[in-house]
Amino acid sequence: MTGYLSGGMNGGAADRFVVASDLDRTLIYSNRALALDVPDRLAPRLLSVEVHDGKALSFMTEEAAELLVELARESLLVPATTRTRAQYERVNLPGPTPGWVPPYAICANGGRLLVDGVPDTDWQDEMAARLAAGAAPLAEVVEHLALCADPEWTHKRRVADELFAYLVVERAELPQGWLAELTGWCAERGWTVSLQGRKVYAVPAPLSKSAALAEVVRRVGGATVLSAGDSLLDADLLRAADAAWRPGHGELADTGWTAPGVTALDEVGVAAGEEIVRRFLARVRGEAVRPDAGTDAVGVS
Repeated sequence: MTGYLSGGMNGGAADRFVVASDLDRTLIYSNRALALDVPDRLAPRLLSVEVHDGKALSFMTEEAAELLVELARESLLVPATTRTRAQYERVNLPGPTPGWVPPYAICANGGRLLVDGVPDTDWQDEMAARLAAGAAPLAEVVEHLALCADPEWTHKRRVADELFAYLVVERAELPQGWLAELTGWCAERGWTVSLQGRKVYAVPAPLSKSAALAEVVRRVGGATVLSAGDSLLDADLLRAADAAWRPGHGELADTGWTAPGVTALDEVGVAAGEEIVRRFLARVRGEAVRPDAGTDAVGVS
């Protein structure tokens, strides 16, 4: 971290890049999310980047992994995930040195900021104060979810780091209008709702990846910010960047969401993850990308 913060990449502050990216279904992919729509013999070689209980859970293409190593050398790479700290620590991202740990990582949707792998207590205290001032208590939302989520289509109910709650559901069996009703109820109490795959997240509005990213940028100093993500919980992260990318799959793609500076890529699944890292690295290096890749909302590529 020291080399980057002292201008170690190319020199001055104007050359610095902070690259903040969502993990699941953006940089890394489960077996369910790979979307390998090619014959088996043409499938890309994959690298496992997460193992849990002896099973490989998440992957990148080998090409994406090699590009990510270069990106981590040439920028400040900040994983920004809704995962809890424990879930995040299962992920072993490729880096420029053996045992590399990202200097900064955003966990629990911004509720936890790790500095060299260690939770930052100042940020934790700051977020606790923001939550107390700007959102209904977690217990109220957890109770409501218990009452409104039918066990017939709800597989699990979870609380993450005592910060937010989520359900694992049978998505096809969600009653019509249920998600909209939950979204409205939560909005009245300062909470947001996001449906990602089989998970329904209820997250207090003050808890955001962009807030934690702003804290990282404040500590680093002047920098160009790049970001990527696929879900509604990533929208603020994308809007906060100087340039951002979203894959051709996910909650944002399904709703056609866009914003100034955000490029909508055509690629889906693990191929999108590779393209996102390629775009990051090209921007850091000041290189052009092929003009037929993705739809640029405002001319940024």
